[in-house]
Amino acid sequence: MNQWTDRILSHFTADLTRLWVACDPDDVLLDEKLLAELRSRGFEVMLYEDPFAFRAEFEERYRGAWDRGEAGPAPSLVLHLRGADQNALPWDIVHHGRVVRLSLAELFPRLAYSTVKQVEPEHLAALFDAHEAELQSARGENESKDFILEHVYQLAPRSIRTPVDFWRELLRMHFANRSLPPLFAKHAASILQGKGLFADQPVAAWFSSKSVLLRVVQDAWYRYLSGLGLDGSRTGEPPPPDYVASVDIPFDHSDVQVLVDSMFLDGMLHPLAVHSVPASMPSWIKAGIVQDPAALQALVLKGVDGLIASIPSDGSSHKDWSEFAKRYGEILARAHGLPGAEGSEQFLKVRSSINALHAQSDGRLQAWVAAKHYADLMLQPVTKGPVMVHHIPRFLRHRRAAGEAKVALLVFDGLAFDQWVQIRERLIASTKRFAFDEGTSFAWLPTVTSVSRQALFSGLKPREFDDSIDRTDKEEALWKTFWQNEGVNPNDVMYRRALRQVDQLDMLESDLADRRPKILGLVIDEVDDRLHKERSKKDVAMWIGNWLVTGFVDRLFSMLLDKGYHIYLTADHGNVESTGVGRPNQGVIAETRGERVRVYRSETLLADSAAAYPSTVRLDLAGLPANFMPLFAGGRTAFVPEGDQVVVHGGVSVEELIVPFVKVSYVIGTE
Repeated sequence: MNQWTDRILSHFTADLTRLWVACDPDDVLLDEKLLAELRSRGFEVMLYEDPFAFRAEFEERYRGAWDRGEAGPAPSLVLHLRGADQNALPWDIVHHGRVVRLSLAELFPRLAYSTVKQVEPEHLAALFDAHEAELQSARGENESKDFILEHVYQLAPRSIRTPVDFWRELLRMHFANRSLPPLFAKHAASILQGKGLFADQPVAAWFSSKSVLLRVVQDAWYRYLSGLGLDGSRTGEPPPPDYVASVDIPFDHSDVQVLVDSMFLDGMLHPLAVHSVPASMPSWIKAGIVQDPAALQALVLKGVDGLIASIPSDGSSHKDWSEFAKRYGEILARAHGLPGAEGSEQFLKVRSSINALHAQSDGRLQAWVAAKHYADLMLQPVTKGPVMVHHIPRFLRHRRAAGEAKVALLVFDGLAFDQWVQIRERLIASTKRFAFDEGTSFAWLPTVTSVSRQALFSGLKPREFDDSIDRTDKEEALWKTFWQNEGVNPNDVMYRRALRQVDQLDMLESDLADRRPKILGLVIDEVDDRLHKERSKKDVAMWIGNWLVTGFVDRLFSMLLDKGYHIYLTADHGNVESTGVGRPNQGVIAETRGERVRVYRSETLLADSAAAYPSTVRLDLAGLPANFMPLFAGGRTAFVPEGDQVVVHGGVSVEELIVPFVKVSYVIGTE
């Protein structure tokens, strides 16, 4: 507990009040730690967004139980309203509910509201502590920005005087996954450039985008090694085009060295492959160079071991898990591409460490889901990015309102984050012209297509499409219904599935020219189709490499960008390597290829299967139909013939549950 938590939760007293209304236009209450604390005190939070969906859930889960004299899912329900006017709610809710009002303007009266509302929820506790302890009088907008930069993001741009200061602070910030929101990035950049530092460089973009910065650092590293007389092959990227900022970074400074070293181990940066290293070279550069396959394997091994040491806990935030998933994907992608003999001693060490990473991260993620943190994801705001895949349509709605009139959603069915890394690296190496703003989103559990992809296109929770939860034939209708409800003409919405081959793009381009839709939903299913035919993810990676050579992805991206679409790429679920433990006789899986889960409509049948397979896992998951009960295969096992090695999905692992969500654009300066 802290001052911030105490301040917010002081409104919610433990008494006999069953129904509460939180008027919360700034989403103060939706911080994950606050939600967890509320839950521990007997409160459940429900969003009020769609009045019809709310009424159906409220009557079924709460009003019905209360009328029968039962407790219901929780002793008290907090209805969350993203607004200040309680009268937007139905009269009976307002009449019977106790109203609580929350506002950042009232909670931070000595800071400019326009700046406070740009701070991510997970930082508000630290800001509140600083506000109460440090501020005696009101601050203007620029002073508020300075205060927030210092106390939230640990950045004091007015104290930065040299390039070494700058790079140390910038790299430290991004290594800690503290990218600045655009408002603060522009402010910090203006201060520095006002001092004459990097006056002609896109400093604001470096502060706000980790991917933009890493491309700059990568190029600077290769040029630095060249200056030392080390020439070799770039393992990840080609020489950058002219429009990528070319700057010198003071790698010789010890403060910079330690950060860069860690970035190589994490897979954020790619080493230079060289034939030999003169004895005169400083030892610290070894993390950024590789001499042979054994050296690259050793680098991957260090990266895996570092990743194991940083696995989030069952009490971590979803952002912690998201950042971990990205690092996880980078390392796995590098591991899948390792050269050399698979039976070598070093390779076996890498495999052993990766297996340990799988086991430990899977266990902690399952504990995190079981602790109800996964359920809280449904409550998260979507304006800054979709936390769950069913948030994506609402996020796209927000982007259209912000001026992105034409949007294209590309769903790569079954694409795990490590496979996205492979696609990204191939595109960067071969075409150079694409830029990627990378995030993540959480799939729905169970991680099968009929559940998660249908939620993705509909914007609904699975309990809201119970009638089609075991198939995907309503997907197009649900996609179009969402946009029609937003006032979009049905003729302006298009959906296509089963895209994978270059020759299909001619017809797609023709359709786009004829219909000129404003909103596209495209399903690319090559990866999902292929993974079910392979025995290992390394084999899947080889196939993806062959598929990318066809130019399908390159041409698809170029075609859509040239037609003015804003491209967002994601997946409905990922995939894992698994070993068969046999097929339960009972149960109907939601889709035939979801081999890591069985879904039951009978508690008795589920209990029988759980008893027959003691390693299975049952989780209480919000958002599913009441009679839709999944039983997950334990560890890295699957419900296929015993001993079979397969690549499948349906379960609870980082690779299956946390998928890429990427904005694809042209690099600034291209046409």
